[in-house]
Amino acid sequence: MDGMTAPTARKVLLAAPRGYCAGVDRAVIAVEKALEQYGAPVYVRHEIVHNKYVVKTLEKKGAIFVDETAEVPEGNIVIFSAHGVAPVVHEEAERGKLATIDATCPLVTKVHKEAVRFAKEDYDILLIGHEGHEEVIGTSGEAPDHITLVDGPGDVAGVEVRDPDKVVWLSQTTLSVDETMETVGALQQKFPNLLSPPSDDICYATQNRQTAVKQMGADADLVIVVGSKNSSNSVRLVEVALGAGAKDAHLVDYADEIDEAWLDGVSTVGVTSGASVPEILVEGVLEWLAQRGYGDVETITSAKESITFSLPKELRRDLRAEASGKLTGGESA
Repeated sequence: MDGMTAPTARKVLLAAPRGYCAGVDRAVIAVEKALEQYGAPVYVRHEIVHNKYVVKTLEKKGAIFVDETAEVPEGNIVIFSAHGVAPVVHEEAERGKLATIDATCPLVTKVHKEAVRFAKEDYDILLIGHEGHEEVIGTSGEAPDHITLVDGPGDVAGVEVRDPDKVVWLSQTTLSVDETMETVGALQQKFPNLLSPPSDDICYATQNRQTAVKQMGADADLVIVVGSKNSSNSVRLVEVALGAGAKDAHLVDYADEIDEAWLDGVSTVGVTSGASVPEILVEGVLEWLAQRGYGDVETITSAKESITFSLPKELRRDLRAEASGKLTGGESA
């Protein structure tokens, strides 16, 4: 600790809720149950959730992660990730004679259904989201001719629609609530008759985690967000912490990625985790901080979460038999 300013009272503010949301929990359990029921290997298209630790843990149990459906050998089981897939991916799986388990988060499925409905009614759909994110690719694939991606307020000036009286906005579920509403405000100025989705697209867990960080951020010298760099909702938490007044904020996958220099002059550390992060990783960070004098932990609770989702219906069928039935040309259930 040479050269470091010794802070007075050291404490940790621990955000609640944090970590796993219902959609992530369901997706991870779906892979574990599939491995239990059908044995390895079970293929997963893309990372089941955006977290390094979760992916490595499932790989050790026999899950094989692939980038594209075509990489899965015929007659096998493939699981679609929590972020959702475009209809063309379901068609690829059918052509590849694969049995499928769809672990798409039900809240993402809701946005897909909204896109299909508004496209049928011939609306121009302005999808607020980040280009290249799997969820955006999946949703756009439901109605590619009707959807225009709007990647933040800076994109609004260039947006063109066929009929300004027939336009609706939808959004990726893991965005910053504040930035999304800023984008919506700019779109409403440009298209006064812009329709909003029937209910909020940004998921309850994303909103709750951002609210908790806002409450904590103003009182923290440093905020540590546990999460992976490709996790949209985790990256947003760092931005929200800084916006709420935290002097410094960093994203780490594991405790050993924390730089001790971040603690220089720091008396209060805020800790939270993204919606795809298991609690064991947060415990590792709390332990790391305790070893450095930050053992006093106060939980900042902004909401109670009780939402759960039932497992994908495909786990109630014999998918190995279905897959081999596809190979032999037999009928599957």
